[in-house]
Amino acid sequence: MKQLFRYILNTIPRPWLITISIYLRPLLDLIWRGKDFTDPINGKSYRSFFPYGYGHMRANVLSPGTLSLERHRLCWLYLKAHSGLFSQPMKVLHFAPEHAFYSRFKALENLDYTTTDLNSPLADIKADITALPFDNDHYDLIICNHVLEHVLDDHQAMSEIYRVLKPGGMAILQVPYDAKRETTFQDDNITDPIKRADIFGQYDHVRVYGMDYFQRLESVGFRVEAFDIAKEISKEQFRSYGLAPEELLPLAYKD
Repeated sequence: MKQLFRYILNTIPRPWLITISIYLRPLLDLIWRGKDFTDPINGKSYRSFFPYGYGHMRANVLSPGTLSLERHRLCWLYLKAHSGLFSQPMKVLHFAPEHAFYSRFKALENLDYTTTDLNSPLADIKADITALPFDNDHYDLIICNHVLEHVLDDHQAMSEIYRVLKPGGMAILQVPYDAKRETTFQDDNITDPIKRADIFGQYDHVRVYGMDYFQRLESVGFRVEAFDIAKEISKEQFRSYGLAPEELLPLAYKD
């Protein structure tokens, strides 16, 4: 199964995968039910999660019911427990909206919910993250997960996110980072997809972030906190939810 998933991820363009998954997800949700792993987004349990990864395949990562990954379930758990997303009036901007969240957020009547991306079929507004067509100080919450590692000028992208976030607002800005690496590595001369996959972890990544990622966010004005879900749930829940060990959720505030 790992080989099949690797082949699919590396040969089918991402916008096509998004479209195909709309029709495939209900079938997977039905036939893969079990008791070993639970998706907190839909509250359903499965005999396993599917493997996932463009290079290294991680076991028990992709939920059959929501097609969520570790990062999505982590983000969901934080939002449910620590935000007013599901009850308070909010203007929300969501970059590269994930299937796991899209219909659920869209259905929340308390939200003024806007999605944006250059290529996603789920995007309301096609936009470049380094030159956003939105007013200053406009959004209460911004969700931008696993986008910045694809952007050559991530400093400009961070600055644009800071610009359109309201004072007092928060942005959730997840990226893949190497917890063993102190500083981020980027070399714009590396353009070959195979070399990028080997060095940066995926064929369309342009850098590998280190633990200085939090300081990079602070450099554009954010106050940053690192949320650790492991301090709030049991080890059994952590395993059941299929979360990534030691992953911290970057919370960026505009004071």
